[in-house]
Amino acid sequence: MKLPINTETLVLMAATAVLCFAGCKPKARVTPPPPLVEVATVTQADVPIYHDWIGTLDGLVNAQIRAQVTGYLLKQNYREGDPIKKGDLLFEIDPRPFQAALDQAKGLLAQAEARFGKTKLDVKRYAPLVKDKAISQEEYDDAVQANLEAEAVVVSAKAQVEQAQLNFEFTRITSPIDGIASIARAQIGDLVGPSTGELTTVSTVDPIKVYYNVTEQAYINFTKLFATERDRYERLGQLEIELILADGAAYSQKGRIYAADRQISPTTGALRVAGLFPNPNYALRPGEFARVRVGFDTRHDALLVPQRAVAELQGSYQVAVVGADNKIHVQPVQVGERTGKLWIIEKGLHPGQRVVVEGIQKVREGVTVTATNFVTEPGTQSPAAQPNK
Repeated sequence: MKLPINTETLVLMAATAVLCFAGCKPKARVTPPPPLVEVATVTQADVPIYHDWIGTLDGLVNAQIRAQVTGYLLKQNYREGDPIKKGDLLFEIDPRPFQAALDQAKGLLAQAEARFGKTKLDVKRYAPLVKDKAISQEEYDDAVQANLEAEAVVVSAKAQVEQAQLNFEFTRITSPIDGIASIARAQIGDLVGPSTGELTTVSTVDPIKVYYNVTEQAYINFTKLFATERDRYERLGQLEIELILADGAAYSQKGRIYAADRQISPTTGALRVAGLFPNPNYALRPGEFARVRVGFDTRHDALLVPQRAVAELQGSYQVAVVGADNKIHVQPVQVGERTGKLWIIEKGLHPGQRVVVEGIQKVREGVTVTATNFVTEPGTQSPAAQPNK
């Protein structure tokens, strides 16, 4: 049995339906704001081209000080780590056995010289007698041979004296060079000798030498620039090199290339190069690691962008260029050398263009962006770069 529906019920149902339809109406879409990016302007400047290599400092000369005679170490006459001069006394070995051997050698020499003098007189005395047939030729010949033998004994005795004198002098161990002596490896009272190893090492540190390895490809590129060996050596002599220490600071003195090794290492595929740096206050020490920065050339009117603006994709490089309408254009570029934190662009850009440095992952071709200026980090601008005016 159906119940009658009155007018009030119909009105209520209609109002409810209207409210339901109104609540189900789709919301309006909110458009996201353009991504915020930081941009830098492509600049043009004259910049030096540097190559950095990892180097190790070493003494110009490293003299290993060893005992040349066997004996007990009596004294150490230098303070470890202090500068010393050529001829300075470093160690003393007990000289008494060597003094005794020297005295004995001198005594044997005196005996030999005395016998030589006697045989010489015999020959002088026998010479007229053999002519007068007062003595036989055999007696005279024996005297001559005895004189020659005595002379040989004198020569041998002199050599023994010289050897004994050398051994006695070897008890005083001196420095063969100017430099700095390392911490001693032997103590007073030790029995030392030629087989006991080095007592200390003296290194010449002014100038100081730095070794670094140049890749084979870099060496090949260098030889292509200069046709003859003479031209290459002349160019190497003109190059100035810098030393970047472990704290990132540049050493105050400039250096020069000293020598290049005779061969490419078959194990590392690199050429060993040695440079020299003045070290008047001994601030640099052997064993330090440093970066060797070699300036090869100056690029004129080079286009520069921060390295962070360049993206690499499967061996090719590209940058995001912001146009006048703030739209992104992804531009392939050809990169060159790096200088500081900047990258030289060979092709693909023009001076004054804006490239994205921060936020490059947010953009794609044709996207509109909000651009702000990139704040240059310390060291981003190459200190040697000279902007064109």
